[in-house]
Amino acid sequence: MDFASKSKLISPTSSPLMAILFHPRAFTFPISPNHPFLAPNPTFRISASAFNVRVESSAAENTGAAILWYKHDLRIEDHPGLVAAASQHRCVLPLYVFDRRILSRFSDEMLEILLFALEDLRQLLKEQGSNLMIRFGSAESVIGELVNEVQATRIFVEEEVEHELCVMLDIIKESLLTISLAGVDPKIEMWSSPFYKFESLKDLPASFDDFKRLKLPVVSPLIPPELPGDAMNLSWGDLPTLDDLRNFMEVSDAGNKEGEWTSIKKISAQSALQQKKLRGNFGMKSAELIENYSLGSDSKIAQRKKPKKSAFVTSQGSLVGGGASLVLNALAGYLRYLEGTARDEWQEVHEKLRLTEKREGASFQALFGAALLLGIISRRRVYSEAIKYEKERNGGFLSPFGYSTTTVAAAIDTVSSMEWYWLLTLKGQKGRPGNFPIRTWRWKTYLIQYTVADHEGPAILLVHGFGAFLEHFRENVYPIAEAGNRVWAITLLGYGKSEKPNIIYTELVWAELLRDFIIEVVGEPVHLVGNSIGGYSVAIAAGLWSTLVKSVVLINSAGYIIPGYSALSYSESRQISGTARLGAKLLLLFLRFNIRNILKSLYPTKTDRADDQLIHEMLRASYDPGVTLVLESIFSFDLSIPLNYLLEGFEKKILVIQGMKDPVSNSKSMLPMFREHCRGVVIKELDAGHCPHDELPDEVNSIIKNWVVAIERKVSPVALKQLYSNT
Repeated sequence: MDFASKSKLISPTSSPLMAILFHPRAFTFPISPNHPFLAPNPTFRISASAFNVRVESSAAENTGAAILWYKHDLRIEDHPGLVAAASQHRCVLPLYVFDRRILSRFSDEMLEILLFALEDLRQLLKEQGSNLMIRFGSAESVIGELVNEVQATRIFVEEEVEHELCVMLDIIKESLLTISLAGVDPKIEMWSSPFYKFESLKDLPASFDDFKRLKLPVVSPLIPPELPGDAMNLSWGDLPTLDDLRNFMEVSDAGNKEGEWTSIKKISAQSALQQKKLRGNFGMKSAELIENYSLGSDSKIAQRKKPKKSAFVTSQGSLVGGGASLVLNALAGYLRYLEGTARDEWQEVHEKLRLTEKREGASFQALFGAALLLGIISRRRVYSEAIKYEKERNGGFLSPFGYSTTTVAAAIDTVSSMEWYWLLTLKGQKGRPGNFPIRTWRWKTYLIQYTVADHEGPAILLVHGFGAFLEHFRENVYPIAEAGNRVWAITLLGYGKSEKPNIIYTELVWAELLRDFIIEVVGEPVHLVGNSIGGYSVAIAAGLWSTLVKSVVLINSAGYIIPGYSALSYSESRQISGTARLGAKLLLLFLRFNIRNILKSLYPTKTDRADDQLIHEMLRASYDPGVTLVLESIFSFDLSIPLNYLLEGFEKKILVIQGMKDPVSNSKSMLPMFREHCRGVVIKELDAGHCPHDELPDEVNSIIKNWVVAIERKVSPVALKQLYSNT
């Protein structure tokens, strides 16, 4: 039965360690605390646990207009904000704002999906006697003008964890303080759609393992509400074409660095690497490379007529999109993969599934991640459909031994994992701050944590090693910033409290993440500082996108110096074998039981620096969903691209900080290779192990501060040599 036709609502029912992983080939294996997450509201004839809306007690009597600001919730089904607004206000104005700050993160294919979703959403709202208002510009300006125009007393908006969107909401809240409508102050009402029936964020366990033991029921999705029929006589605006949207973005980007760098983001690391191999100068013909890359991508897409109900609506055709009905139909086809089908649109889904199933279960997020990000369907709707199908297969029952198909497991595991990282991030924002103010950035569809000490001056980006996280720079961020620098530290995808999706992790994935972080978040060229495998990722990013990098600092970096190399033999294809999966599980157990001793071995000079703070977070992260997928990557790392090849063009802009007691790599043989084959390299040797930045932070901070000053002032190579006497 179609979900919208139901007559009543169904009741709700680090990663491990760094160290031995940094150089895998050297390794041998014999809401604030008091904010209720699920706030009941007696005015709704539905389960209170189905949603959370912060509404004052008198709000139910509100007869004024309300604005419903759509962002990443482009649906009418299972929409708590829409339910709340429709039940409390005589007039509801649905609004979508094309704001460059939101759109700039989207690829061209994502923008296409967005337009299809908005077209469908507008039609669905019209069928309810409403409409969708389309506006362009800054959200705060648009909303401020509309509040005055329609005399809106409430603006309903979904709760956010991304830093830039949170800042936008704060700006809107401040602007509303200056508006008073007949003695009523307009306010923001935040809503969320909790996946689990959960009472309070303060009770969220730190470990996913402990969270699973709670066995919380999943909340059922909501049916669409009846919208108020009092339509306002307004100019609703036209939906743009894709070309219109691109032109809008180009005008918005004019004059800023991110706009100038947009073309760089369109080129994959693999394509950039091939271009560097063929030409040796990536930056000269980026437009030509984009064209060639696009042609190459298009050639891989099967040239055939799309089925009438195809959910692959974009010109590239690699992501599920369109309206809610198309996405739900594609989901039904995905879940029924094992059954086979005569339906053309389901056959198309099955074909795409096979192409994207790089490892077991990876196809679901690869295909449906965009639709989930835009909120065309909700996470709990995916769960509901998957469970319904599982019961159909099993005579109305759920097996205690797991799901009967890999597609059901993939769908449920993905949305459950996404919800965990959302809750973990939200709790971090609502709770007490730790050593750093943690911010969240969304890369593609994944949540990434970072911090910044935002002083004036040169930008420095600190990148951790395998198994670590941004807090590994706990004694570096502020001291370096206090010298007049803007210092950023990031937790890479797959580590710490950043998301750990079901993908194949490679050194190129992390390099692309660093590239996009510099463009989207930092917004200016940086001094890149990387430890261990983070150092290798830094070298790749610098080698492929040199316009984004001022200098490179390698701290006990992974990678090799290979003299006399003539060609690159690098393969993008990575196969995860059964042996790798088993090895990752065994390695995880080994690390959990031996983490303290292993960590101390990496700090030979000051073993006390391998303290409980590091150990506890590494243990916590080791229980996160997806952690074994990250560990599998150590069996497929490819460090064959030489550091001296990657850093060509950075002569006199390379600093190597080397802990000489590193138990992971042979520092004494590595440094002579650097001196011989990396022209103008500056080297500083320290009496430390694998992580000198954390073992001897004062010394490393001083070295980095002096280095940045020298590079910024364009100090001569002779002066640099004098700065580091043991070079």
